[in-house]
Amino acid sequence: MDQDNGTVQVLALPPTTCVYQENFKKLLLPPVYSVVLVAGLPLNICVIAQICASRRALTRSAVYTLNLALADLLYACSLPLLIYNYAQGDHWPFGDLTCRLVRFLFYANLHGSILFLTCISFQRYLGICHPLAPWHKRGGRRAAWLVCGAVWLAVTAQCLPTAVFAATGMQRNRTVCYDLSPPILATRYLPYGMALTVIGFLLPFTALLACYCRLARRLCRRDGPAGPVAQERRSKAARMAVVVAAVFAISFLPFHVTKTAYLAVRSTPGVSCPVLEAFAAAYKGTRPFASANSVLDPILFYFTQKKFRRQPHKLLRKLTAKWQRQGR
Repeated sequence: MDQDNGTVQVLALPPTTCVYQENFKKLLLPPVYSVVLVAGLPLNICVIAQICASRRALTRSAVYTLNLALADLLYACSLPLLIYNYAQGDHWPFGDLTCRLVRFLFYANLHGSILFLTCISFQRYLGICHPLAPWHKRGGRRAAWLVCGAVWLAVTAQCLPTAVFAATGMQRNRTVCYDLSPPILATRYLPYGMALTVIGFLLPFTALLACYCRLARRLCRRDGPAGPVAQERRSKAARMAVVVAAVFAISFLPFHVTKTAYLAVRSTPGVSCPVLEAFAAAYKGTRPFASANSVLDPILFYFTQKKFRRQPHKLLRKLTAKWQRQGR
């Protein structure tokens, strides 16, 4: 990754050799990525299988959740390469093209998850605050699929430069795969990195907070429709708001705060090696939190969708009954 035990190119100054003590990556990242892989892969496959199995009753929220699970699944498939890379002390033997692809998949998953969670939250907001609006009813699943197509195009356009900036390089006689960019391109990467944070995180996060503030005000009012159905819809919306807010707070917020700070510091002339190392460690230490969204997203799905929570139980009972009959 960036500037690991290598040479830092500082703007308008000669190269400065900074030896980073980053043994924590070998201890932290392989176990965390292994947990994300082992848990995230089957969970997202189950989500995709269950939504596809119930496609006749597919809702707009389910369409967004399906695309969210696909984004998480693509990222989980790239984790074995990263696990090997960090277990070998930042040695990347898989080539430059694979390096660029893995970095692209990480950021595409990250910003795709942010946008699809925002779509799910906005859909929940419309269902509670504007349930009878004609512009809300129009389009149905087809409109949801069009929105998902637009999200994938936007994510690809946003994250494609990551595949351009990411590259392999040599450090201490070993090949490494830079995450953001090679150190010499730090100042060129800075405008893009800041724009990606604003467009890919800050704007969706602001929109999501606005939706949930309006949603909270509506749920707290006592003049809404009564009855068990209305109460269930309100409870479901409240659960969705709490869990999505938790996903943003755990996965996305720390990563973007530390990444932004690191981008600013590494592009500032004359910064000392200890300061660079501290900001680099803080940024790289939050990457596992960002990766954890591949596990948190399917948990969010099962926590907020009661009918899908019942399906694994039914399948397990059927398999248990079948095994018992065969054993007799």
